[in-house]
Amino acid sequence: MKHRQTGFTLIELVVVIIILGVLAAFALPRFINLGSQARVASVNGVAGGLRAAVAIVQSQYIALGQTTSPVTMLDGTLVTVNTGATNGGVPTGAAAGIGNALQAANNAQPVDGYTTNYAVPAAVTFRPTPPNVATCQAAYNGTTGVVTVTATVAGC
Repeated sequence: MKHRQTGFTLIELVVVIIILGVLAAFALPRFINLGSQARVASVNGVAGGLRAAVAIVQSQYIALGQTTSPVTMLDGTLVTVNTGATNGGVPTGAAAGIGNALQAANNAQPVDGYTTNYAVPAAVTFRPTPPNVATCQAAYNGTTGVVTVTATVAGC
């Protein structure tokens, strides 16, 4: 009786490795931009948090019938706001305004992993670090309370 060996030949193993290599070459580019996509999603999340903070502070301002600044939140946090009929209750573009509204432990950098620039109160920027570029940011207008997002996969 002949003894027959079982297993894979060298040629079969090489063919399988080549097939896996070709599949990896097509699949890899699909996963390369995941970091950029994650940063875009993160910037959109920060923008949502900013909008929610503005809405909560402005609601507290209106509910209490306030006409002066600052607004005292339920936990005792003081948020500096604009006063007046048009933009009354909108947190200012300062650490004591939008920084406190975000209820952060560090108002200079209220969002972990982000650089906050309060230099222009009418255009406070929140940029993920890295890349900390203008094409990947959420901007807060401390005068009107409007939040804008500039985030593209190519820019983040």
